Amino acid sequence: MDKSKGFMKALRCRECAREYPLRADHVCEFDFGPLEVVYDYDRIKATLSRSLIESREKTMWRYRELLPIVGEPSVGVEVGYTPLIRANNLARRLGVRELWVKNDAVNYPSLSFKDRVVSVALSRAREMGFTTVACASTGNLANSVAANAAAAGMQAYVFIPADLEHSKVVNSLVYGANVIGIKGHYDEVNRLCAEIAGKFGWAFVNVNMRPYYAEGSKSFGFETLEQLGWRIPQHTVACMASGSLLTKIHKSYEECIQLGLVPSTPYKIHGAQATGCAPISNAHKAGLDFFKPVKPDTIAKSLAIGTPADGFYSLKVMQKTGGSAEDVSDNEIREGIRMLAECEGIFSETAGGVTVGVAKKLIENGQIPRDESIVLSITGNGLKTLDAVMGHLGRPREIKPSLREFEALVKNESRGAKSAAI
Repeated sequence: MDKSKGFMKALRCRECAREYPLRADHVCEFDFGPLEVVYDYDRIKATLSRSLIESREKTMWRYRELLPIVGEPSVGVEVGYTPLIRANNLARRLGVRELWVKNDAVNYPSLSFKDRVVSVALSRAREMGFTTVACASTGNLANSVAANAAAAGMQAYVFIPADLEHSKVVNSLVYGANVIGIKGHYDEVNRLCAEIAGKFGWAFVNVNMRPYYAEGSKSFGFETLEQLGWRIPQHTVACMASGSLLTKIHKSYEECIQLGLVPSTPYKIHGAQATGCAPISNAHKAGLDFFKPVKPDTIAKSLAIGTPADGFYSLKVMQKTGGSAEDVSDNEIREGIRMLAECEGIFSETAGGVTVGVAKKLIENGQIPRDESIVLSITGNGLKTLDAVMGHLGRPREIKPSLREFEALVKNESRGAKSAAI
């Protein structure tokens, strides 16, 4: 056993299966396929059990044997174990029997699921001797890198499209990160970051550190299974930007089956996109196993990746599990945000509106049966995307500080409700 590797074995190309050392690298030099961490599952199975997991602190690190670090986590040690909520009110609204919401809108410290991937990437970067970390981001990742790097005493550079939501820009600046706005869309930002990573030798969490970074998303799936009483939901709906979250939820389910942590039962994973940036959804609905890049035009800026890195693999997962893909318009996104807030008191960002809106469509068209278990992935907090709903929620009614005026207001609204009922 090589203790310098922990429970990891190597990086492996997802196309040709060539193996590489556990270094800061993300692309196969033979076919340019993406690299992925592979583990010693025999050792993990001899070590990990439900009882051991349940005895640990309620963070994502309770599954640390299945995460790509060698020693103890050094960044984001409190991340994860967000609530899985039985959404009975939303279930009634959608007309389904069993609906759950996995709520990463309250994740620590930056209120999105990106805290999972960043805590893994930065912990691994520290193990490898990096002191400067960076990322290309549509917002949430920038916020998380900035916050976690500040707490870890690491220097951070975050590169974002210059037209990003103001609240997300502020949420990166406040931590003292070097925030660089690029006059272009995310795919242009990402290409520039690949060049900078090669030139400066920094730990770019979603470039040269991507094999480790992406593994953090598995904790979303591990927690879901445990919180459901160690069972797999029949349907999981995940929003897709790069498509990585969907593929890693699938990997987490398969790992838990392989390790005997959950029984092997049929399940489907469905992908959700915004109509203004739906390359994966478009391909799936057309029956294609490849996607065509698009130029994003949507209020769901956190999902606005026109050339998704894991788009091909997302299509494979949906095909393998029998899942579906759908997309929703900007107005349907706002409706999804409002529906989740009104029914369950959860204010989600635009990506959550996409997930809810797509789930509604899939239920209505019969692709998700109404009598089967469903989990919705909510990945970020609505306070980050206020611009998307401003002007679409009505205005406060204003009165003078008078009981008489309030009574008149209530009476008028009661009359209006009766008239509407008639």
